[in-house]
Amino acid sequence: MIIGLTGGIGSGKTAVSDSFAEKGITIVDADLVSRQVVEPGTPALAKIKEHFGAEVIDKNNELDRRALRNKVFENTDERKWLESVLHPSISQEIWNQLQASTTTYTVLASPLLFETTQFEMVDRTLVVDVPVELQISRTITRDDTDEAGVKAIIAAQMSREDRLSKTDDVILNDKDLTHLLSEVDKLHKTYLQMATAKS
Repeated sequence: MIIGLTGGIGSGKTAVSDSFAEKGITIVDADLVSRQVVEPGTPALAKIKEHFGAEVIDKNNELDRRALRNKVFENTDERKWLESVLHPSISQEIWNQLQASTTTYTVLASPLLFETTQFEMVDRTLVVDVPVELQISRTITRDDTDEAGVKAIIAAQMSREDRLSKTDDVILNDKDLTHLLSEVDKLHKTYLQMATAKS
């Protein structure tokens, strides 16, 4: 059984996936995979270099993410081209890692679970939800950034309402870490029962 875990910026997704990992559950992290598919020597990195030129590669032969972001940020066509290269590679690698998991159930942690086709790979979805005001204050503290920057990121992500309308399970993360971890404990027991019943 595969659980898709998502949530907006500053919602506490990482704390939740870390807690599942501490219980011995395999976590496939879509963000991590998106970095792995453009490591030096990968076909995706070679295509990106060929398309955008050497200025998107740093002195260690790694992808210069900032330079690449600058090239695609305001150019829709270039962004679409980049997505057409990256999304299939990311999806394939996520699928390979999900298939390799041997734990009773597996968690796919992805900030873009519903925005991409990744939700099609999972059996159930879990949203870590947080009121917007709390989302803003936590992100400002964590990332040492300003309110306008955080609001821009939130505006670019799927709305809280849309996310909640699509999910099976919700953890409301509006209290302290102890409360959050106890919510994960409850879901862990539920998922173990579901996965055992399914197999």
